[in-house]
Amino acid sequence: MVLILTESEIRGLVDLDRARTSVADAFRALHRGEATLASVISLPFAHPRGVAHIKAGHLHDDAVWTAKVSTDFYPDDGSGTRHGGLMLVLSASDGDVVGVLVDNGYLTELRTGAAGAIASDLLARRDARTAAIIGAGSQARYQLDALLKVRSIETVHVASRSLDRAKAFVHQIESSYGLPANMYDSVESAVRGVDIVVTTTPSSTPLVEADWLDAGTHVTAVGSDEPTKQELAPDVLARADVIAVDDRGQAARLGELHHAIEQGLCDEADAVTLGELLEGDARGRIGAEDVTVADLTGVGVQDAAIAALVVREATRQQAVHLHVRDEEAKVGGPSPRSPAD
Repeated sequence: MVLILTESEIRGLVDLDRARTSVADAFRALHRGEATLASVISLPFAHPRGVAHIKAGHLHDDAVWTAKVSTDFYPDDGSGTRHGGLMLVLSASDGDVVGVLVDNGYLTELRTGAAGAIASDLLARRDARTAAIIGAGSQARYQLDALLKVRSIETVHVASRSLDRAKAFVHQIESSYGLPANMYDSVESAVRGVDIVVTTTPSSTPLVEADWLDAGTHVTAVGSDEPTKQELAPDVLARADVIAVDDRGQAARLGELHHAIEQGLCDEADAVTLGELLEGDARGRIGAEDVTVADLTGVGVQDAAIAALVVREATRQQAVHLHVRDEEAKVGGPSPRSPAD
């Protein structure tokens, strides 16, 4: 039987904490050679502007592997990025389809937020208290939610090309988290003086310059997942004491690292992976003055990890439900309910 789950069902099966643990395990496995990662397939669209990405991966300890299709479309009306997609989960022993997760991009959003939290937890100063979020779309919200799980942020700066979305995001931050949030009319104004910078845009031109960053700043960039996208000026990576990536080869082809390499400012070997940092096999931040950068392009093992997690949890809940029904059948059906029930 093939497990088919909708977005609403999936949302009830996995949360950010479990996603972060699952994604961290995937990064560890990738570093240890215990995972297989496929090259990304990108399919661009012109009218309206958009892109589809096809990613796949397998964690060798899992009985399943995953192929994911995700789409991002950028309407001309300024309404924000439209996300879509699904994950196809197949048996790693015979290729049978195990599950179809019609998540409409939710799991991609969740696992990207989880990766951002992992990067900040590994690289940002422990005493970081201020954050700038560049972009005000759905991923900006996931990144902030995840960041608040690992750092005690007290003030948030927001900058976005959409004034309306920035206002709405600031209002959400203040009402949902009880944090003071400020909206800025330029990225430079939002970035200067903060401890952590997170960029969450589909920009094709650099948004953040190196000389805007104070000593000790950590930057997480999640928007660059194809060669034409870029959120950080190459000199940001050149200035960094640590450059961390989800996968060296993919970042060198698609990420911020790609642009720095093209400018002759960095080499692929200059980057460490999140898996290496998690396993203690690479050096991260050493001192409070270090500038650190995480270049996250999104890798298929993240999708494999979170899809397997959803399938396991759905299967477990189904088993529990069937067990309860069997027990009720043995005693002649469910117990009568009192009026108070």
